[in-house]
Amino acid sequence: MDVADQINQRPSLKTIPDSGVVNTFPADTTIAAISTPPGAGGIGIIRISGSEAFPLLKKIFQPKDTTCSFTSHRLYYGHIIQPADSKILDEVLAVFMKGPQTYTREDVVEIHCHGSYIVLRNILELILHSGCCLAAPGEFTKRAFLHGRIDLTQAEAVIDILSAKTRKGVDLAQEQLSGALYRKIEPIREKLVKMRATVEVAIDFPDEDVDIVDHQQLIMEVEQTVYQPLQRLLRNADRGKLFREGISLVIAGLPNVGKSSLLNAILQEERALVTAVPGTTRDSIEEVVDIMGIPVKIVDTAGIRDDAGEVEELGIRRAKELINGADLVLFMIDGARDVTAEDRRLYDMVCHKPMLAVVNKIDLCTGDLPDLSTFTAVNTWINISAKEQAGIDELKKAVFESVTSGGEQWEEEGCAPNVRHKQALIAAVDACERVSSSLSLGLTNDLIAVDLQECLEQMAIIVGETTNEDILDVIFEQFCLGK
Repeated sequence: MDVADQINQRPSLKTIPDSGVVNTFPADTTIAAISTPPGAGGIGIIRISGSEAFPLLKKIFQPKDTTCSFTSHRLYYGHIIQPADSKILDEVLAVFMKGPQTYTREDVVEIHCHGSYIVLRNILELILHSGCCLAAPGEFTKRAFLHGRIDLTQAEAVIDILSAKTRKGVDLAQEQLSGALYRKIEPIREKLVKMRATVEVAIDFPDEDVDIVDHQQLIMEVEQTVYQPLQRLLRNADRGKLFREGISLVIAGLPNVGKSSLLNAILQEERALVTAVPGTTRDSIEEVVDIMGIPVKIVDTAGIRDDAGEVEELGIRRAKELINGADLVLFMIDGARDVTAEDRRLYDMVCHKPMLAVVNKIDLCTGDLPDLSTFTAVNTWINISAKEQAGIDELKKAVFESVTSGGEQWEEEGCAPNVRHKQALIAAVDACERVSSSLSLGLTNDLIAVDLQECLEQMAIIVGETTNEDILDVIFEQFCLGK
């Protein structure tokens, strides 16, 4: 049975006791997968997790030192062999890690072999034939979550680390992995628990002469200790998405204004072909660059003009589609010549989008820049020379400030809620507002308790205490195999 067959013959579902969710594997199943990327490399790693990990290692691993005791968390040198005929599959380093001091809190084995795909596949198939099940994407991390080693925000941070496109993205994900979001959620949750307990006492003893719930005091506490912190988290969610997912930026201009030269200047490499002949770029060219921590997909498009040929017209049509789908447009004109009617028509085509206006070729200007007064809606022009790489840093700063509301600092560092978190935060804020409204209107404590509980439940959803199994599947399916 090869790896593909193993995927199609996954074991049936079984609930892990006390977890509250249905797992994608029986609790006693040992799983294995290749944990290094496809392709040739110096080292490849196969990871095994479960109760049979160590017995399996002893079956297929022949240590050089036959007297070794397999001390936990220690590497041993030897060979992987086929038990049936003692054929050597590879020279390896193997490590056995005793649970719960492991990533999954189960017994874990890692085999470090040569990074040939054939070698890795041969060893993995030997492991699968020996009784292991091929791990699904994210299954090791899912076990870490289900066994309580990490909460759901930390599991999602692992995805962010693997997919980060900039150093800032990695830094934010590392903060999340260390529990940054949980540390912000937990104080809010504790306040809500105390508030709900007070309200519940008032419900249980309705005939007391002294009011147990001070409505004005509770309104103030809800505002300061719940509502405001939740709002700060919500504001940071959009900024977190920006550094996590980035933006698309399209360079738009007439032929030969220097779009490809600007792309090359930003990338610091000759990515796009540059000639003096208008219409050189017939199709879009896309590259991702780190601009002050934000992954920016820069798209160089065909120059848009009226008298284009058939092939160039296809590129222009594509350019218009990309402009409409862009998060930000760089509208560029040639500073070495006068503004034309075609420049103004192009401006009218792109001005509905968030836009930066750029004057290129200032190195060729012998006098004043062209008259830009007809572009009445443009307050600031950024003057650059893509050829001489002048003004490029100022342009990058303008891009950053345009997508970060002027580049102001985060109110709180180390927290980047994702879309799922944001939805729960919005629901929690709504419940919080209902609590304040009910208190102001003097409504019954029963209604107040319901909304406080709703807010608490949204906090639990964020960290994975009550998350629906379907949502868990969606989250962990984003992982690569072996993680």
